[in-house]
Amino acid sequence: MSAAITLPEKAEMKKTREGFGRALVDLGARDPRVVVLVGDLSESTMVHFFAEKYPERFIQVGIAEQNMCGIAAGLAAMGKIPFFSTYGAFASCRAADQIRVTVAYSNLNVKIGGAHGGISVGPDGATHQAMEEISIIRSIPNLSMVVPCDYWETYKATIAAAEHAGPVYLRFGREDVPVVTDQSTPFRFGQGEVFAEGQDLTLIACGVMVYEALVAAQELASRGIHARVLNVHTLKPLDHEAVVRAARECGAIVTAEEHQIHGGLGGAVAEAVVQSHPVPMELVAVQDRFGRSGKQEELMTAFGIKAPDVVRAAERALSRKRTR
Repeated sequence: MSAAITLPEKAEMKKTREGFGRALVDLGARDPRVVVLVGDLSESTMVHFFAEKYPERFIQVGIAEQNMCGIAAGLAAMGKIPFFSTYGAFASCRAADQIRVTVAYSNLNVKIGGAHGGISVGPDGATHQAMEEISIIRSIPNLSMVVPCDYWETYKATIAAAEHAGPVYLRFGREDVPVVTDQSTPFRFGQGEVFAEGQDLTLIACGVMVYEALVAAQELASRGIHARVLNVHTLKPLDHEAVVRAARECGAIVTAEEHQIHGGLGGAVAEAVVQSHPVPMELVAVQDRFGRSGKQEELMTAFGIKAPDVVRAAERALSRKRTR
């Protein structure tokens, strides 16, 4: 699908986690089966909106993520639609066994809100900067994963997760990020969105890196290079058709993600491309290192995942395309 995005001179800034929290309130009004659990992080994950509106369907589990996962599984087995939320570092790593065996193995209808994902958590530091969740979560059978790019996409992804039959992991961040979509921008679970048209190469991104890819595309356009920007918000199931079409029509791909370089979006795209239509690829991601404390912009620059890094990767991919 295509949804042309034009970046304003100054983008509105808003938290993706607020989109998650606001969507839960609306889901609570629509469906009495929706219940919310949290691991002592009500305001951090913004589920306090739901707790205030529907206290009888809210469970404060405390700092016990593995137990919380088991409780959510039991609620799902009884016909509820449980959302449990905590930091992504705790959900994907500390509760990995419970997600794999208790939830995914039985294909239970549990929804997981993995907040504070990526390096942009900032001052929380390495222990709280979840940069491995994509590789962990997408390797587990039955478990879907969505990495929305901004407030509105997180809102829509949360609604879609509730409507999807089966376990879903939602990854979103902490800090304010640019709003690049609006209420009318299409969102379809499992399908990528073309945010900018181009035939020279494709920039494939997820999460906050969608904005960086759009900025990079503008810079490339000023140099006469027309880059397609493909927002792959659903990492699993991956939109294989859109990825392969990008490879076939553009002949070069750059992936951009706020995640470790191993096993993330770049790996997922490469798996699809190498099996169907191999083309030169470059991966913009965190280069196999732990995070550190700092401001969001400082860390993204230091770890090489800003728009200029995407531009340089595009130049490398194009040089390989021309020499083929």
